[in-house]
Parts: sequence; C-alpha cells; structure tokens
Amino acid sequence: MSEKFNKRRIIVILLLTIVVFGSLMSGLILFWPQNNQYSVIKITIEPGSSLKRIAQILNEKKVISNKQMFCLAVQLLGKEKEIPIGTFNLVNANSNYEIIDQIIYGAPEIKRVRILEGWNIHQIAGHLSKEMTLDSAEIISLTSNSKFLEKNKISSSSIEGYLLPDTYFFFVGETPKSILSHLLSMHQSFWTKNHITQMKNLDMTKHDIVTLASIIEGEAIYNSERAKISAVYHNRLNIGMRLQADPTIQYIIPDSPRRLLNRDLRIKSPYNTYLNEGLPPGPINSPGKNSLLAALYPEKNDFLYFVATGDGYHTFTTNEKDHNKAKRKLQKLRRELKNKRKKR
Repeated sequence: MSEKFNKRRIIVILLLTIVVFGSLMSGLILFWPQNNQYSVIKITIEPGSSLKRIAQILNEKKVISNKQMFCLAVQLLGKEKEIPIGTFNLVNANSNYEIIDQIIYGAPEIKRVRILEGWNIHQIAGHLSKEMTLDSAEIISLTSNSKFLEKNKISSSSIEGYLLPDTYFFFVGETPKSILSHLLSMHQSFWTKNHITQMKNLDMTKHDIVTLASIIEGEAIYNSERAKISAVYHNRLNIGMRLQADPTIQYIIPDSPRRLLNRDLRIKSPYNTYLNEGLPPGPINSPGKNSLLAALYPEKNDFLYFVATGDGYHTFTTNEKDHNKAKRKLQKLRRELKNKRKKR
C-alpha cells in the first residue's frame, strides 16, 4: 500500500516539476529581453512574409537580437498565422511578448488613396508611387506581366482599363502586386449576372465594353450625357461608321492633353478611330462605374454626331449638316473667348 502511495507521490512530483519547469521556460521565452534600443520604431511586414522572414526583418531593424527566441515565442503563443501585414509603430517594446502583442493587436497604418476616373495606368502608377511610396517602374512592369495578368484573369495584354477608379484604403507597406490585385478584383466585382447578360445582348465582350467605356470616360464630363454619348458610338458601330473619337487621338499623342490639330487625326495607329473602323485594340484609360454602365446601357436615340458646346455639355445631331452647324457655333464661341482674353 505504501509502495503504491510512494509511486503516485513520485509521479505527482514529477508532473508538478514538469509544469513548473514548463511555465518557467515559457515565461523565460515570452519575456526574453530583445535589447530593442528604440522607444518608437516603425516596421513593415509585407504580404507573404514567413515567420522566419519577419524575424529577419526585426533583426535587421535591430528590434530583436535573438531571432530563434522570437520565433519560439510566436509559436508558443500559437500566433504564427496571425501576424498581419502592414506598417506598425512599436512603442517601448523590449520583450518578445511586448513586440508580438503590439504587432498582432496594434493598428497598422492605413493610407487613403483616390484613383480618379479617366486616369491611365501611367497616371495611376505615378499616384500610387507618391501616396504609397512605391516604385512606379515596378508598378508599370506589372501592368503587362503575363503571369500577373493570368493570375488576375485578365485576357488583355495589359491591365489598362481594368483598374476600377474609387477611394481605397491600403495598409502602408502593401506591395504593388497586392494593391493592383485589389483594384482588379474591384473591377471584376462590377460584372454582375445582369451586366454580363446585357453585354451578351449587345453581342460584345467584356473587353469591348471596357474599351468603349474608356472612350465615353474621355468624352463625358456630366453623368447625364454618358448614356447619350454611348448611344452615338453604338449607333456608329452598328452601321460600320468610324467612331472618330477624339480621346483615342489624345491617347496616342505624346503631349496630351491639348487641342487636336488636323495632322493629329492622320497619325497611323491602331488606336486612331479616325482612320480605323470599330473599337481600338483596348481601353485608353480607367473608366468609372458610370461610364461602364453607359457602355452597357446606351440611350435609345438616332444620334450619330456630337460636338462640345463650351460648357462641358454637347450638341447631339443625327446628320452631318446639323453637326457642321453645331461645329461652326463652337468655333464662333472660341473666337469670341479668344478676343475677350486679348482685350484684358
């Protein structure tokens, strides 16, 4: 009886010893001092970073001095899959526990970025480079990267036109790939079943619609005219008439935007809709939702022409005679404005 009691007693003591030792070791690992010399330091964790890579980043920043102890602490807490991406400010974080706690539960820096309707990929790249401190050349290289296009289900040779303009919130430290992928996914979310059905009713592809929408985006200032402008282009396409869209010329001239000259209309390019029939090879900018909707749902009318009135709106006509009359009216207005400026 006493022998059994002694065995149980030994087992209990051993278990307690293991528990106490384990607790001591856990505490030692979690609160291991990492000799962080900074009271406040900014660190960035990029998408796809492994625990080993994160430890390397912290070590390079001199936030931690012992990478192995940091990794053990993360694994001990079971947080290896919970470390978020982004840029974080670590404040008085000296131990493993303090560093891990602030990274996982601290709020990463967020940047508000507005992508405007009608911007092309070069303008978007420049803006992202400025706002997110990214390499614009890296962004541009991705826009025609075949693997990147395939991964994001873009059948075109470029993502021109497929980055949906809107206001976005990105974590500081996000990569060009993650940002562009998000913009592309937002464009894909536009394509509801109803929109796809309407696209098929028009006997057009997504690429056709996005291309036409980009031309509408280049022409329209006011939403009230988008569907009407769309109708003009649909009417022209239906009868085999050239689109003669000025935004496609602005796309191919190096010093755009400016007033177009007659010689510009003779530039040999597949994007020149004054020389070539049908739609250009692809989008010329990033159309917004309103232009995409206008391309899908054109107004029902017989207009084949339109010309600016000088106030952001347009005069729409069904024949060339009335169109030329509207053009003369615009030219007269321009002369009057030019003379007024000279008199000042």
